[in-house]
Amino acid sequence: MERAKRVGLGTIAREWGRIGVLGFGGPPAHILLLRRLCVEQRKWLGPDEFEDGIAATNLLPGPASTQLAILTAWRLRGTPGALVGGACFIAPGLVLILALSVLFLAGDPPLWVLGAAAGAGAAVPAVAVQAATSLVPASFTRTGRERAARARWAGYALAGAAAAVLTGPWLVLVLIASGLTEIAVRARGRSRGRPAVLPWAVALPALPAVGGLGALAWVAFKVGALSYGGGFVIIPLMQGDAVHRYHWMTDGQFLNAVALGQVTPGPVVHTVAVVGYAAAGIGGGLLAAAVAFAPSFLFVLLGGRHFDRLRADRRVQDFLTGAGPAVIGAIAGSAVPLAAALGHGWQWGVLAAALLWLVAARRGVVAALLAAGVAGVLAAAAGLPVA
Repeated sequence: MERAKRVGLGTIAREWGRIGVLGFGGPPAHILLLRRLCVEQRKWLGPDEFEDGIAATNLLPGPASTQLAILTAWRLRGTPGALVGGACFIAPGLVLILALSVLFLAGDPPLWVLGAAAGAGAAVPAVAVQAATSLVPASFTRTGRERAARARWAGYALAGAAAAVLTGPWLVLVLIASGLTEIAVRARGRSRGRPAVLPWAVALPALPAVGGLGALAWVAFKVGALSYGGGFVIIPLMQGDAVHRYHWMTDGQFLNAVALGQVTPGPVVHTVAVVGYAAAGIGGGLLAAAVAFAPSFLFVLLGGRHFDRLRADRRVQDFLTGAGPAVIGAIAGSAVPLAAALGHGWQWGVLAAALLWLVAARRGVVAALLAAGVAGVLAAAAGLPVA
């Protein structure tokens, strides 16, 4: 694909930074803003080239909209453009979420902060359910019309859900196994011999025996390099480690982290910075963010020229056909431990209202979390328990 004409680094820094500030609402908002800038307003990229970028980044693990921001900047100015554009896209949300982490994870926060956190946290399981259901149609269509393929789809989804509830940080093994199983089944059906295996993905889960900053880096790496199918899969990947394995934060604080990742601009993966802050302060938050986003830069810088071949590789497509439903099941399954963390009766009312708003009415996530936070502030003012 022919590279678009070069654009100044100052222009990239300004425009990608603006999107990083305005990018509330997750990947759909980021894609809309990038398309409006690059295709409609500045005409730096053609519509087909932009759509190909969306398709290519959706094949990769990690935050797809962040990778799209890096890829579009790379097409305009090569490696310097990718580094500048990606950093400016990420930085605004990262600064804001770390500032909010200081407030919400303080040792003795004000009562209204506790109420807002408890209210927003109560809506988070509903956000997980909404995120999972929104992914079902495309994934189910992708699997094809054969009865056996659809049965495997259901099996992968159930395995992902069970893993999210029962296995915690080892969920990644189920995602990888589902993808490799689908490669094997479809390769056998095509009679093309043994499928290629992703050896790095099989070996990595043995690493988290380390502790301290090494453990934090491992958790962040899983988020950035092994999370398939959208940003929300980071919840089951992180919760077991952050809460139960390393005890960096409580269940309630983890709910707050997820809520903050949803209501701040930029990628949902910023949630990992809250976990890093809980583990090791501002330095830990910056380390976690750096490790989580580094694979996205590497994927684009090292593989951008090969994305067309990646999209055409049947084994890659087969892997995602198997891993996709496991991711959906994992996201849905993560709602169970998230809901189990709710400790007050009024929070269940907030959760029910959020489910109606997000799943039944199909309305916006940011509005739901802000309204839930307001409900928590009112609950605190009324004397209801919030801590």
